[in-house]
Amino acid sequence: MASNPGRRAALVDAGVEVLAREGARGLTFRAVDAEAGVPVGTASNYFSGRDDLLRQIDARVHERLTPDPEVIAGLMTRPKDRSLVAAFMHDLLARATRDRTGYLALLELRLEATRRPDLRTAYTKSVRADLEEGMEFHRTAGLPGGDETVAVLYLAMLGLLLEHLTLPDALTGVLPGVDVPGGLVDRIVATVVPEEQ
Repeated sequence: MASNPGRRAALVDAGVEVLAREGARGLTFRAVDAEAGVPVGTASNYFSGRDDLLRQIDARVHERLTPDPEVIAGLMTRPKDRSLVAAFMHDLLARATRDRTGYLALLELRLEATRRPDLRTAYTKSVRADLEEGMEFHRTAGLPGGDETVAVLYLAMLGLLLEHLTLPDALTGVLPGVDVPGGLVDRIVATVVPEEQ
């Protein structure tokens, strides 16, 4: 395998673009090479196979969508209440919207994982680790609610992000007077997160 880290990163990012745009069926080494603007055959020198590329795309997209530590630090200066949870959920929405391609690639990975047992195992581990990390962060930060609150927030936000990034008009007007998607984030938090006592 070739070991130029910059070239590998560029190929993985090109893979993210192809996966988001073309789906898993369109994710070929040739398509990645074309997206990265490199000679045909380059990607095959960097990845042992399609599963290797998919795993590296998963890791890269998680990096791209990771919260900015400075944003988190700034938010953590606020009171540990429901409004802070809402701010974190708005940050999640903003990150997914800014890197729509990355989030769509994650959704494509989910679909591909239903067809590829090895990918399903790796992707399940990745998603589960994210959820457990979110629960630990919530507990450590002293935010209202517990692990169940985080799990339900996760599921609700996953649904909101799916609709917002794929069929945004499907949610428009569903709740009259509620802004889409920001107002829906506030409704989710108000419904799921217990009031401060």
